[in-house]
Amino acid sequence: MIGIVNYGIGNLRSVANALEQVGARFALIGSPAEVAGADKLLVPGVGAFGACMEALTTRGFREPVLAHAAAGKPLLGICVGMQMLATLGTEFGERPGLGLVPGRVVQIPRTTPELRLPQIGWNALRLRGDCALLRGLGADTSAYFVHSFHLVPDDPADVAADVDYGGPVIASVARANVFGMQFHPEKSQGVGLKVLENFWTL
Repeated sequence: MIGIVNYGIGNLRSVANALEQVGARFALIGSPAEVAGADKLLVPGVGAFGACMEALTTRGFREPVLAHAAAGKPLLGICVGMQMLATLGTEFGERPGLGLVPGRVVQIPRTTPELRLPQIGWNALRLRGDCALLRGLGADTSAYFVHSFHLVPDDPADVAADVDYGGPVIASVARANVFGMQFHPEKSQGVGLKVLENFWTL
């Protein structure tokens, strides 16, 4: 069973609808005690890094999420949920993350004056390595993004995919049983559904 962490931030209904489409069994987890019953954990997130981390922590989910990952169970962070996997976020000041993927969340570099932030819309994933969640995507790897910050891992081997947006921008990370997708699988049509199907069948 996939547990979707409901800590008050994130479009849970659209994620749930996408999981339904791939035949996954899932449940919304509204209390920290329920985390232990999940085989796999999905952490959504929208908005600012600090607000998401504060909500996750004050609602008591931080330690259960860390325990889930430490037990070797699959964990997937989506959008800001991916960013929270980092050691540190720098949006509106430095704030600690979960530290599951050592690295920093920084603003996408504005390499040209014309580069717009946030990045909004479709961009083609460039796969780096062999991430289990990104297998079998086919020729069209376009995914849907809405973000101004990205997680830059300390270890380049943790980068599962990037995109070209005025230069390399990290789109996905993978470190052992911990995965992150900066794009929105629930809005990325075939690519997103394949990612969620791969997570369900891990």
